[in-house]
Amino acid sequence: MKPVYLDSAATTRVRDEVIEVIQDTLLNFYGNPSSTHAFGRASKSIIETTRKTIAKELNASPQEIIFTSGGTEADNMILRCAVRDANVTTIITSPIEHHAVLHTVEELRNEYNVTVEYVKLQDCGTPDYQDLERLLSANDERKLVSLMHVNNEVGNILDVDKVAALCVANNALFHSDTVQSIGHYKWDVQKTPIDFMTAAAHKFHGPKGIGFAFIRKSNALKPLIFGGSQERGFRAGTEPVHNIKGLEKAFVLAYENLDEERAYVEGLKDYFKKEIKNAITGVKFNGDCSDNSKSTYTLINVCLPMSAEKALTLQFQLDLKGIACSKGSACQSGSGKGSHVLEQILNEEDKLKPSVRFSFCKYNTKEEIDYVIGVLKEFVEK
Repeated sequence: MKPVYLDSAATTRVRDEVIEVIQDTLLNFYGNPSSTHAFGRASKSIIETTRKTIAKELNASPQEIIFTSGGTEADNMILRCAVRDANVTTIITSPIEHHAVLHTVEELRNEYNVTVEYVKLQDCGTPDYQDLERLLSANDERKLVSLMHVNNEVGNILDVDKVAALCVANNALFHSDTVQSIGHYKWDVQKTPIDFMTAAAHKFHGPKGIGFAFIRKSNALKPLIFGGSQERGFRAGTEPVHNIKGLEKAFVLAYENLDEERAYVEGLKDYFKKEIKNAITGVKFNGDCSDNSKSTYTLINVCLPMSAEKALTLQFQLDLKGIACSKGSACQSGSGKGSHVLEQILNEEDKLKPSVRFSFCKYNTKEEIDYVIGVLKEFVEK
């Protein structure tokens, strides 16, 4: 069996079409986009066309799209600038956000004495919307809510329309880390009054090192990175034109093929759930997997019935068999620490068992899933 990659929530394989346009751009559009000569204007045109393409799909204005190095920079930029420039004194978030949010709000609490409130979680990890409403209405402080749309470890989907409505009713700003959902779900920022969103191209078959922030134009934030006048003066630094072109190609293909590819990938996840339950007695799914409207179609987090001692070698054994997946979030896999998400939502018994995230994409097959489940079954029963 050739190696099996089931870790697309960490990063995706780049589409062949994306690689082709990146190579073409590197060869033929090497002018600095800030230069006024023909070479520079050609590069600048690529950037502005990509900005318009993204804005059209999100039903936003081009000026509301700011290119960044990825989701982490975009999250940091939005949260920091909201505190500094939008008079935010209270941030409401959850304890299972990505560390790009959690570590940033912790720093903001230390630097600016911002109040940080953590919304209660339901047993499956979904935010308690009644508790969110309580926190929003507790006082007249200027508040920002930061809750991710799709949890990167367990796949829970936030009801963004409900959260946006609560924020509007309480005059609060709403930021969502949408890194796991841009390219996988449709958005209309005119229908959903969200203030800030973030994206990373490598989560939807584009290149690493490029992403964008959506910043609603009514929020007058100032730059975080200073220097030149790039990105309409909001983010200094010469733009990586080839990566921006690659982002555009991946973004366009993601939405052109969204319905077809979603149906296929959703079928893989459903097949995985059914087959692993049949193969391994006592297997559990972490997060809200009760139906596909509450859990993303792109990933599943599985709690396996085995001892803590045996679990120590699971990841090693899977890697030996050529299987790529994640124990917790890939962003912390090298730290040796357990998942902060699972720590919050699992009972004490299940915390002692190994939990593994498998994430799917258009390049995976049922044959690969059969192989992976066979390997897991053999290891559990050995």
